[in-house]
Amino acid sequence: MTNISHDLSDSSASLRPQVSAGEITVSNVSKSYGAGLFTKEVVKDCSFTIERNKLTVMIGPSGCGKSTLIRLLAGFEKPTTGSIKINGKPITGPDRDRLVVFQESALFPWMTTYDNIMYGPRARGEDTQQARDLAKFLLEKVGLTAFRNKYPPQLSGGMQRRAELARAMINDPEVMILDEPFRGLDCMSKELMWEYYAGLYEESRRTNFFVTTDIDEAIFLADRLLIMTNIPGQVRATIEVDLPRPRRLAFVFDSKRANEVKTEALSLLHEEAMKSFAGGSKAATDFVEAYSRRADKTGPGS
Repeated sequence: MTNISHDLSDSSASLRPQVSAGEITVSNVSKSYGAGLFTKEVVKDCSFTIERNKLTVMIGPSGCGKSTLIRLLAGFEKPTTGSIKINGKPITGPDRDRLVVFQESALFPWMTTYDNIMYGPRARGEDTQQARDLAKFLLEKVGLTAFRNKYPPQLSGGMQRRAELARAMINDPEVMILDEPFRGLDCMSKELMWEYYAGLYEESRRTNFFVTTDIDEAIFLADRLLIMTNIPGQVRATIEVDLPRPRRLAFVFDSKRANEVKTEALSLLHEEAMKSFAGGSKAATDFVEAYSRRADKTGPGS
């Protein structure tokens, strides 16, 4: 895998996106669907801050409202009550200051890797030499130069994820929002992507908001960990993950502090999952079974 931590030459460094980092504040947000007797509250009185230049990770039981919050942050939907602001200004709809990398691949299968990365600039009428140079730089950055002219079906799952990161980065968002982007990858590919993505973040320090259901992924990546409650979702606890960067899997999961965070987070998540379990939620059942396997383990992918 390409080493993304190497120093860049001055000429290469000049091609980097002009990184600007935003801050998002979520204040007393609730979101309901339906009306009358059929109303379902998915998020309730939820408040948190996605701090500037931090990698904030949200983790919670499946079905607790995490994906709903992503749609609200992206501006695809509006909260029923409460407010969401970026840099102090209300979010009223989608904007290029916030870009989402979804669980499922959003690459266009009829476009090459290069054309997928260039989609944003071209859609804005900015197919300039500067944009083309930046696309080439990002292809090198994510280790896909040799796959520039390949189509998504010709790429592995991990390569597709890297291409999507590059496609988002070329648009220079103030906040990157990632919804379980490595879900579905095999264990080895997923762990490689953790290190790859962590390296990209550590280089740019762009504001990132990352949603996951994987406790090891969450602890390895996060500067700050948000633990969600059972549905209707709200933030139950915030844990500062004060592990040094740059991070490598072998070091982090041998760390006493990492295992303290894992134990604390799993205890809270277990309590919330048990609430769903009592209500017959299959997602909670799956989590409780996974918890019983993980609780006494400390290695990556456990």
